[in-house]
Amino acid sequence: MAIQLAEYQDLLDELGEHASEVLEASWHDAARVFSPRGLDAYLKGAAGLKALGRGSDLVVSFIESAPQVAREIGEQAVSELLSAAIRMYSKTSVSVIVLLFSTAPTAAARLGELELFKDYLSLLDNLLAQVPRAIRPMLEKLDVLLGHLTLGGLRRWAMWGASAHRTDFDAQVKYFGLESEDALAVMKKEQRGVLFVDVQRRLIMYLRALWGRDFFLRPTSGDFESREGYRPYIEHYFIHLPDAFDDYALPGADDDAEKVPGLEVYRAAAAHAAAHMIHSRRDPEADTTNAMQRALIGVIEDARVEALAMRALPGLRQLWLKLLPADPNQDEGFGPILDRIARALADDDYRDAHPLVRQAREAFAASSSRLVEPGMAREIGLQLAEAARGLGMTYNARTDQPANPYRDDNRHLWEAPADTGDTILVPGQSAQVRKYVSVMQMINTLDVETAGDDAQEVWVLSTPLFDDDGTTWNEREGKEPISSPFHYSEWDYQTQLERPQWSTLLEKRPKSGDLEMVEAILEKHKPVVRRIKHLIESMQPQGVVRQRKQEDGDEIDIEAAIRAMVDIRMGLMPDPRIGIRTTLKVRDLSVLLLIDLSESTNDKVRDAGTDATVLDLAREAATLLSEALAKIGDPFAIHGFDSNGRHDVEYYRFKDFDTPYDDKAKARLAGMTGQLSTRMGTALRHAGSILKRQPSHKKLLLVLTDGEPADNDVRDPQYLRFDAKRAVEELTKSGIHTYCLSLDPYADEYVSRIFGAKNYMVLDHVARLPEKLSTLYLGLTR
Repeated sequence: MAIQLAEYQDLLDELGEHASEVLEASWHDAARVFSPRGLDAYLKGAAGLKALGRGSDLVVSFIESAPQVAREIGEQAVSELLSAAIRMYSKTSVSVIVLLFSTAPTAAARLGELELFKDYLSLLDNLLAQVPRAIRPMLEKLDVLLGHLTLGGLRRWAMWGASAHRTDFDAQVKYFGLESEDALAVMKKEQRGVLFVDVQRRLIMYLRALWGRDFFLRPTSGDFESREGYRPYIEHYFIHLPDAFDDYALPGADDDAEKVPGLEVYRAAAAHAAAHMIHSRRDPEADTTNAMQRALIGVIEDARVEALAMRALPGLRQLWLKLLPADPNQDEGFGPILDRIARALADDDYRDAHPLVRQAREAFAASSSRLVEPGMAREIGLQLAEAARGLGMTYNARTDQPANPYRDDNRHLWEAPADTGDTILVPGQSAQVRKYVSVMQMINTLDVETAGDDAQEVWVLSTPLFDDDGTTWNEREGKEPISSPFHYSEWDYQTQLERPQWSTLLEKRPKSGDLEMVEAILEKHKPVVRRIKHLIESMQPQGVVRQRKQEDGDEIDIEAAIRAMVDIRMGLMPDPRIGIRTTLKVRDLSVLLLIDLSESTNDKVRDAGTDATVLDLAREAATLLSEALAKIGDPFAIHGFDSNGRHDVEYYRFKDFDTPYDDKAKARLAGMTGQLSTRMGTALRHAGSILKRQPSHKKLLLVLTDGEPADNDVRDPQYLRFDAKRAVEELTKSGIHTYCLSLDPYADEYVSRIFGAKNYMVLDHVARLPEKLSTLYLGLTR
């Protein structure tokens, strides 16, 4: 059965109110990615951090970050992260540990592999021992660094800075904060062509399109001073590809010669490894072969699986051929011979007089009818190994490697596959069992009636059993879904960079209030509602519309044509606009009203001459607008937000696009309350993500607020203003028109900076709502 958070009530009490709220919000997400054992370790880790007595930020950062890390690379990474934090705790400040937790999801997503993540934590521990002042600025720029560097590149970049500025503390901070020229120069030197993390999704889709099935791809460790010997491999049914591929130039080619793009190398490597997984089998007599025999069997097996792949997908030939270098005149070393054999077996036009190459081509051609037999490669490879010894050739497994960049090392041919019966391929994934049971078994044995999606076992009745409220147990199966926490970046105007996944938004269920409150508002402002509806409908005509005086129309306006002919006879310049254009006007607009529900909304409206609060004014405006939009038929939603620091931005959905505007929605509007602060940028990004999913051609985000962005964990008053401005710019690029209805009569200065000089208006009384909305809709629907 599912583990319920209520079982850990003692832990919740121990964590404190704020950390407990964050844990409750993150619980659904954590329960889906952690196994029961991992979930227990996660909770004990949070309790252990709380026991250190160093504030709630440390605990909250871990609670929020751990599920994201587990989702990316598995729950074992969370244990490694916690162990690293404990090791670093005595060597650095709490704020650095908080940064370590906050940036861990970014590192996990960019590295994509547990072993790489462990190496990354080891790097931080090593740097902490050498240049402790460098950790904070480096973590603050981690998204930029991992966006350009592999883990190996990051290590070399960091070690260069540690060595060069070991005793100069100011230079350390500038270097690791990417504020010095040498930091940028070294980063540019270590930057690779194409990073695996940037193309992983495309490669998976590419392989699915080729083979009609899914393959699991992982990056390999990139800590090599030289890219030579850096080859893909297949292990435990995973395709391991290099964490970066540079653009490839054939050996000996001029510097100006055209190179094969790194993405093409990735495609070639992924397609080749996938062909192995489909057509290759482990050699049952692998223990009896030596290194030379394995090298030759491998090159024949490579050619065999590629030949089978090219039969079904001929276009792969050109992809692979341009990455198979071969020089018929190069006799030094066994590696070039392997390249020449590979080219000869793939390219019928290639000519090579070497006896071993010639024998390989003849044997492969003679066995073309046996390509589907995996044993064919072993048979030809052993023959070639015998011939190579007769020619006096020797093989060194360390130095005699092929030069092509895309073929794997064929270890899957020699190593026995591991037993993966209990292996979970996707981090956090577990099989949920659905059992159909009898009524008596359900009543006598059931532990938890409302187990959720995280339950390991869900029981379903084969026949309906009705409860006292008239609903069946099957209808109540599982708990009411709660969304996972949403993580959004924020814009730092001082560094001109984004802080990745900096804020956390939690969707919460709004409370219902007295429905009569909304009915009283509608009765009081009934003329205003009718006027809004009339204005909006009149500004957006629907149906067939005939537009006269058009130069290019669907038909000729007879009266205008006659007037033009009269003008011509009189020697005057005629009006060329004699056409009529017929168009079909259809209302295609979605509106989301986002209401600021901060503590300041409980204040009275300034300079209004009334005892009404800002929240009352906001409720009235939302009610009148909703009533008008509901009568017109435009899809709309009403949401609200407040915040308690970057870890807890609360988001309420009073009405969604796909739900009716009924008494339930009105009751939620009546139950609106003002509390906490105003982290507007995060709420704007979340509202925009919801609005983007609407199929309407035009999208409008109306923000109803009484003050400027502010939060209890931000001291710089400009920080959240610039972040909100950045969020508005991002939404505009996505085709969402953002408009602010301010309830603050003194809001002109900061609101115009955030939303633009023409994208806001001050609404200090609901009687002015028709006037304001008519102007707004006219500009948007024109």
